[in-house]
Amino acid sequence: MTSKTRWSAQLVVVMLCALTLKFFYSTASPDELRWILAPTTKLVELLSGRTFNFEAHAGYMSSDHSFLIAASCAGVNFLLTAFLMLMLKRLWQCRFEGIGWGFFPIAAAIAYLTTIITNTVRICVALQMQGWPSDVAGLDHNEIHRIEGILVYFGFLLLLYWLTEPEGLEGWLKRSSFPLGIYYSTTVGMPLLNGAYRQGSKFWVHTAFVVILPFTLIVGLSLMKWFQSAVKLKHAKSRPVQS
Repeated sequence: MTSKTRWSAQLVVVMLCALTLKFFYSTASPDELRWILAPTTKLVELLSGRTFNFEAHAGYMSSDHSFLIAASCAGVNFLLTAFLMLMLKRLWQCRFEGIGWGFFPIAAAIAYLTTIITNTVRICVALQMQGWPSDVAGLDHNEIHRIEGILVYFGFLLLLYWLTEPEGLEGWLKRSSFPLGIYYSTTVGMPLLNGAYRQGSKFWVHTAFVVILPFTLIVGLSLMKWFQSAVKLKHAKSRPVQS
C-alpha cells in the first residue's frame, strides 16, 4: 500500500469512526453511557463533595435530587470533536508519508481522558451556578448554562490543541482557525445535516451562541497575546543601552 493510499484509507476510517460514534450517541441511554458517565461522576464527587447515585434510564442523581448527570451531560460530542481534531491535525502534518495505525488508539485515549476532565470541570461549575439568580444580565438560567458549556468545552479544546502543537502558543494562535473549524463542523455542521434546523428559532439561537462565543474567545486570547508582546517590546526599547 502506497503512502497516499494509506493516508486516504486512514482519513476514511477517521470519518467512519466519527459518524459511528455520533450515531451511537444519538440513540444511547444513560445505561449505555456509563463508560463515560461513571468516571466523570466519580471525579465530580471528589471535587465537589457531592454524592451521586445511578438511576437506571435516567443517569446519576445527586443525593439531594437537585442535579442530574444525564446522557446529555456525557460529553460524547466533545469526545468526538477532540478525536477528530487530533486525528485530522496529525493526518495533515503527515499528509505526504501517512501515519502509523497505532496513533488511532492513542488519539482516542487522549480524547477520552480530556473529555472526562473537561466534563468534570463543566459539571462542577454548573453545580456552583445552582445558587445563582435565575436571571443574570438579562440571560435566563438555560442561556447561562449554555454559555458556560460552550466556553468550557471550546476552552479545553483550544488547550488540547495548544498542548499538542509543536510550535507552542505562537503556532497555536496562528492556526487557531483549525480547532475552531472542527468545533463548528461538529456542533453546527453535523446538526444541520441531521435536520436540526427544523427546530426553528430554538436551533438558530443555539447556533448563534455556538458561533459567536468561541470566535470571541479566540479574538480575546489573541488580543491578550498581542498586548503582552507589545508590553515586552516597550520594556525592551526602554532599557538603557550598555556600552
